[in-house]
Amino acid sequence: MEVPCARVAREDGEAVRSALADADLIDDDYEIAVEDGWLYIPVADPDATAALLEGGEIVSRTVSERDQQTTPADLLAFDPTYERLGRAALIDEDDPERARAIADAVLESDLPVETVLNKASKVKGETRVRDWELLAGENTEVVHREYGCEFLLDLAEVYFSPRLATERHRVAKQVSSGERAFDMFAGVGPFVIPFAKRGATCVGVDLNPDAIEYLRENAARNGVEERVTAINEDVREVATEYADWADRLVMNLPHSADEFLEAAVTLAGDDCTLHYYDIQHEDDPFGPGERAIRAAAEPEYDVTVETRHTVRSYAPHELNVCLDVRLER
Repeated sequence: MEVPCARVAREDGEAVRSALADADLIDDDYEIAVEDGWLYIPVADPDATAALLEGGEIVSRTVSERDQQTTPADLLAFDPTYERLGRAALIDEDDPERARAIADAVLESDLPVETVLNKASKVKGETRVRDWELLAGENTEVVHREYGCEFLLDLAEVYFSPRLATERHRVAKQVSSGERAFDMFAGVGPFVIPFAKRGATCVGVDLNPDAIEYLRENAARNGVEERVTAINEDVREVATEYADWADRLVMNLPHSADEFLEAAVTLAGDDCTLHYYDIQHEDDPFGPGERAIRAAAEPEYDVTVETRHTVRSYAPHELNVCLDVRLER
């Protein structure tokens, strides 16, 4: 059967295979093929693969189907919904018996999973964390790999969404060596770390002290600690210390980022790119954010919206969006 494959030179095969596996992009239903010095690695998402490989060659190729692994659905009378984060499976079940059955099936399957966690609350509080029920495993700490970066985090202590990996990579690809990048709500570093790996000098600020400790740990894990400053504070209290500093700003606090635009304008240098995240009704998903940015930045800055990007559907009739905005003094 013909499937999309990443075509890579054999000598680069293990590095590329490892990067694709870390990003969960390999299509495990098919075997990797080798021919004439080339590896053909079946991929589940050709566009994301091309982005990860910086325009790497994606071809259609006939490859053999792999002997099927046992999945949780094979062991249950239904197809369960779960999310993978490192070697953890995350589920959202109100029924304790159903949650227990899914956890047992996940562990008995061929998935490389050691921990199963069930959501026990909504995201709450200033630090945006939730409660978890530990159904299997030792604790709520996981190691997540994303586009060549490694993140240690405790899901019970910090906010983290693996669903935004492609969006984070979209932004990281815009970063150049020598830039000064400031993440106003940095968490454990999913923007800061890839920015620093591309040669940027980075500052990450977060109210959550646990997130800042993990940010420092992740900077060290990824060999970029010399380019990362991590600050446990309200960014509005820090902004004047970095006035006119930033070439790039990330504002990923979509429910209330507009409350921090005054600080963003203080941080922005003479020519600054702002990545502003928002959640709005589908009838006008970009307008409120653009109007708020213009009200805060003009006339001190010329404001140019370079990209209006829909990240994902957030709720019925609501969209999570990003505005890539250039601020020129």
